[in-house]
Amino acid sequence: MIYTVTLNPSIDYIVHVEDLQLGELNRMKQDFKLPGGKGINVSRILQRIQIPSTALGFIGGFTGRFIEDWLINERITTDFTQVSADTRINIKLKSGEETEINGLGPTISKDESQQLKDKLSSLTKEDIVIFSGSKPNGLTADYYQELIAIIKEAGAEFVIDTTGPELFAALPDQPLLIKPNNHELAELYQTTFHSFEDILPYGQKLIADGAKNVIVSLGGDGAIFFTGNEIYRSNVLKRPLKNSVGAGDSMIAGFIGQYTATKNALEAFKWGVACGSATAFSDDLATSAFIQELLPEVVIEKIL
Repeated sequence: MIYTVTLNPSIDYIVHVEDLQLGELNRMKQDFKLPGGKGINVSRILQRIQIPSTALGFIGGFTGRFIEDWLINERITTDFTQVSADTRINIKLKSGEETEINGLGPTISKDESQQLKDKLSSLTKEDIVIFSGSKPNGLTADYYQELIAIIKEAGAEFVIDTTGPELFAALPDQPLLIKPNNHELAELYQTTFHSFEDILPYGQKLIADGAKNVIVSLGGDGAIFFTGNEIYRSNVLKRPLKNSVGAGDSMIAGFIGQYTATKNALEAFKWGVACGSATAFSDDLATSAFIQELLPEVVIEKIL
């Protein structure tokens, strides 16, 4: 079973305003609400490619119920830890450029944090846990490490999609997959990239430091895949860019979904590129039909 863990989910409230005037009354042209959170996005894409998963994390209040009801309607299994405070709301204001205003999220109590640990204690070596995103207030600084220790003890695999010290601390525990973008990778090793070739030694360093598979996303320039001693690069699919939110989560879902089915890391990378690109070219997360349409267009080139 694949488990996704979203420690700080949200409702994403997307608001379109034609000509925003600060300090004035503005009227929305369009608005809609979606369940937000990186791990939740992964579960939603997995469902669309017919791979079951269970969504874990902390939710609370009427906002938490909105998220859980939405996932249940999409036939996604949930086992959230209920918390006393409301799940946050993130505002995505679209008026020319996009402006984001993210909520703080609830403060998680010690008892609530332990409940999530208890849910992970029944894992087996057949399971994969995907950790995604930031932590809410109240959790210990090394909470991800505490969860990873539980997973390692069970013999299960894990994926971690976060940045900075938390990602670096997870490397010795051999994550199945990590997916920094080129900017996050440069920040991780406190360097600057001036060319495509500059990135390659640092992707290899992530492998040497413990990661089993690494995807470095390059935005509009495709992605690089590191596995063992080999390096591959994807082509860039051509469609109008509509949505950068969720593209990386979709890439992880595509990779892990296919890897679970075949254990073929290169084929999994191809699916990751197709899923990530399909979301980038969609108003919301990608549909199954669009992913299938893009798959034949993905070309993987071996670099090393």
